[in-house]
Amino acid sequence: MTSDIITFGCRLNTYESEVIRRAVGEADIAVFNTCAVTKEAERQARQAIRRYSREHPGKQIFVTGCAAQINPKPYAEIAGVTRVLGNEEKFKAESYGSANDAFGEEKVLVNDIMSVTETASHLVTSFEGRARAFVQVQNGCNHRCTFCIIPYGRGNSRSVPIGEIVKEVEGLVENGFKEVVITGVDITDYGKDLPGQPSLGNMLARVLKLVPNLPRLRLSSVDVAEIDHELLDLIANEPRLMPHLHISMQAGDDLILKRMKRRHLRQDILDFCAQIRRLRPDVVFGADIITGFPTETDALFQNTYDCVEEAHISWLHVFPYSEREGTPAARIPNQVPPQERKARAARLRGLGDKLVAQTLQNFIGTTQQIIVEQDGLTGHTPHYAKVTLPKLAVAGDLINIPIQNASANCLIA
Repeated sequence: MTSDIITFGCRLNTYESEVIRRAVGEADIAVFNTCAVTKEAERQARQAIRRYSREHPGKQIFVTGCAAQINPKPYAEIAGVTRVLGNEEKFKAESYGSANDAFGEEKVLVNDIMSVTETASHLVTSFEGRARAFVQVQNGCNHRCTFCIIPYGRGNSRSVPIGEIVKEVEGLVENGFKEVVITGVDITDYGKDLPGQPSLGNMLARVLKLVPNLPRLRLSSVDVAEIDHELLDLIANEPRLMPHLHISMQAGDDLILKRMKRRHLRQDILDFCAQIRRLRPDVVFGADIITGFPTETDALFQNTYDCVEEAHISWLHVFPYSEREGTPAARIPNQVPPQERKARAARLRGLGDKLVAQTLQNFIGTTQQIIVEQDGLTGHTPHYAKVTLPKLAVAGDLINIPIQNASANCLIA
């Protein structure tokens, strides 16, 4: 018997699904780990749960994750769902009993996530079907961006102590992982709740020093309003820290950023990218961006478009704005029509495609260190550029290989 763990959303969910896999053990059940970042993410999860229930009649189905934490009722009402679990309950083995277990007929086990004050390391030592490993260093968020529902699914910011992070990374390296991705909800807020208030840069420096045989360390995302001096020093001087930074940007217009309640302005993005390029000339950037935020006009969107182009941010994750009930942004007048949000998203993705193609040209004729993906035929450079390989390689290996050419979105080795 094996469990099916179906994951939606972010890298933190990917990490937590491995923790769930260990909590579930050999039980023959299904667990859906949901995402709440957009209405579309929730729709896809509900659709997948219903389809799974039809295809696996009688199998116990558990639903958890941010969507289940924030609004459990719609999931509890889906035919075939055994129980809905909150984001803390999903890690406990006893939560996955049948409807006749210690919890009786209680179908929803969801606590007050704001009452959670600690995030423990779960000592994950492997990741099924993945070439790189994820390590959670932080959870929750202390900020309240007007568009974001995630703090209500994750709670306030809380950090994993450095010693526990080091122990987990050591275990992953011992099990053969060559790249570790540091993940969380707001990792640049790391450490403010810990004794001595270590910064993200301080924590990363300790990990790299105490796990000298870790070849590659990557950050999931950064907030330009929270970059510390030790992190800047690592970017400049530590080759094991990958030259790929994904920015929590959201917009490139000052008025929209203020209405989003972000803590940076347009110039901060431009200054950050310029500063990092001085420290690490080969760095590449990615960003999360929302199009069609309430009150965004064509001119304000153009400011975001121009900011991305000026900063040369290649790897874009673009989302049309999605109203989240309970957030201040959902109550703002002058909501942008959905079709316009999507049209702006398509235009920005087109710019991203152009910038990716330009970025890839820089690697032709160079030799790159590739981490081989699970299919054995593709890999990723330190800059997170995808590479197609000339022959089958061993998943998870690091190989050095010449780059001969590039397609629109992929390097050819």
